[in-house]
Amino acid sequence: MEAITGAPGRARVLQAFRSRDFRLLWTGQAVSLLGDAAFLVALGWRTFTLTGSARSLGFVLTLQGVGLLSTVLVGGALADRYDRRTLMLVSDVARFAVVGVLAVVDGTGHLSIGVLAGLAFVEGLATGFFTPALGGFVPLVVEAPRLGSANALIGMARQASFLIGPSFAAILYGLAGSTVVFGFNASSFMVSFAFVFSTRPRLAERAPREGTIREIKAGFAYVAGVPWLWVTIALFAFVLMFQWAPIQVLTPKLVREHYHLGVRAYGFVFSMLGAGMVVGTAVFGQLNPRRKRGLVSYLIWLANSALVIVFALSPWYWLAVVAASLRGTCIGFGVAVWETMLMELVPQHMLSRVVSLDWFGSFGLTPFGLLLVGAVSGLAAPGTIIALGACISLCIVGAGLASREIRTID
Repeated sequence: MEAITGAPGRARVLQAFRSRDFRLLWTGQAVSLLGDAAFLVALGWRTFTLTGSARSLGFVLTLQGVGLLSTVLVGGALADRYDRRTLMLVSDVARFAVVGVLAVVDGTGHLSIGVLAGLAFVEGLATGFFTPALGGFVPLVVEAPRLGSANALIGMARQASFLIGPSFAAILYGLAGSTVVFGFNASSFMVSFAFVFSTRPRLAERAPREGTIREIKAGFAYVAGVPWLWVTIALFAFVLMFQWAPIQVLTPKLVREHYHLGVRAYGFVFSMLGAGMVVGTAVFGQLNPRRKRGLVSYLIWLANSALVIVFALSPWYWLAVVAASLRGTCIGFGVAVWETMLMELVPQHMLSRVVSLDWFGSFGLTPFGLLLVGAVSGLAAPGTIIALGACISLCIVGAGLASREIRTID
């Protein structure tokens, strides 16, 4: 461990690449995440142009989120009990099939809002199995002292996908239509499958077989006994409901109606968000902070909420883009801090369940937020609604700092 921590500072963020299996996992995820980012832009713009209504986009995203939430807890229990690699492979095949069907239906001209929403729901179901398995898989392909580097590198791949994917999707969408973007995303899942299949992870410490329901209950009991976990998960359920949901639903409308711009400008906003996320994640990987990580992450999320307000109320498109980029820096750093804390502080046999509970808890109220935003989208300007949600989130995150456990957890 001393040899690892004593490596030159300039190489610290890259240390996880010394593991062959991590390189394989990272490469597959980099391609798959690029497809996901492109899919998100194509899904948002295709839904909006199909119906001309922000409410419809809220409905589609809600069903996608409900699908994920329906399976993520079961996925976490299964990933702690069975082979996480196998679970990831099955999920990749399922998502390839679902998005492939979406591409075919769209390409043949039979796409309707009902079909789009239904397929988004099924895609969410499959993702609910993949996410907790991946969270528990990373420590099996990289040594413990390099987990910070591993999370930073995966985060950089994720954030780089938001840098490249939206602009790539916007250009491809403009040239060839949504069908090609959906097809690209479907293919990316098979790339992920091939690279995950090539890994040879260490054996995980398995949870005792008590039945899925009891294992999920054990996960809840563990989280309930760790204040920094349950406080953060509970608070961010409301933060994502009031902040993330309005951004997802109303950004297309903001770009089109406030700035009078099109899909390329919409994609560029997300690209700059991704650029900032790459920077934030790289900074985390280089610094790898070990002290007061709870306090640091909460201060970062306060800054993020303030930047959302700037993004939403800016009279100039380019100022909104700058705010999106700075927001990305906060998000990249904050997410990397949180994921590393989970992998280092949560026992291995509970890790996938805690990851699933993190997703379930944090996103549990998001479907209601998406529906709420869709319902009120016509009552005020999109920027006003987004800014109001960010103000509420600012207060919620600030309240979290009242917890001594948050301020002192390392």
